[in-house]
Amino acid sequence: MADFKFIDSTMTVLKKSLDLRPQNQQVTASNIANAETPGYSARKLEFEVDLRNAINSPKTEIRTTSPKHFPIGTGGIEGGQGRIITQRDCNPFGDGNSVSLDDEMLDLAENQLLFEAGSQRLKKKLSLLKYVANDGK
Repeated sequence: MADFKFIDSTMTVLKKSLDLRPQNQQVTASNIANAETPGYSARKLEFEVDLRNAINSPKTEIRTTSPKHFPIGTGGIEGGQGRIITQRDCNPFGDGNSVSLDDEMLDLAENQLLFEAGSQRLKKKLSLLKYVANDGK
C-alpha cells in the first residue's frame, strides 16, 4: 500500500504562519503599550522572509555523533522562527521613542487579517479531507 501524507506542504506552511502570528501580535501590542515611553525603540517580528527561505530549502536530517554536540537547526518549515528587529528613532528632536501609532495599528490590522485568512484556508483544506474521508458525502 502507498504511503499517504494527509498533511501537505501548504498545510505545514499555514500552520507555521498561524503559530507565528500571535507572537507578531504580541510584539505589536508591546509597541503600542510603550508608545509614550521615552527612549523606547519599536520592535518588529520579521518571519515572512525566513518562512519563504524555509519553504525553498529542503529539510535535511542531521545526526550528531556525540551527545555533547550542539544541536544544529533543521531545514524546512520548522526551522523558520523569525527574528525581532529593533527600530531606532532617527529624529534628533524627539524623545527617542520610535513608535508610530498609525504604523502599529496598521500592522495590527494586517496581522489580524492574515491570521484570519490563513485559518480559513486551513479550515477549508481540512474540510476537504473530511469530505474525502466520508466518501464524498
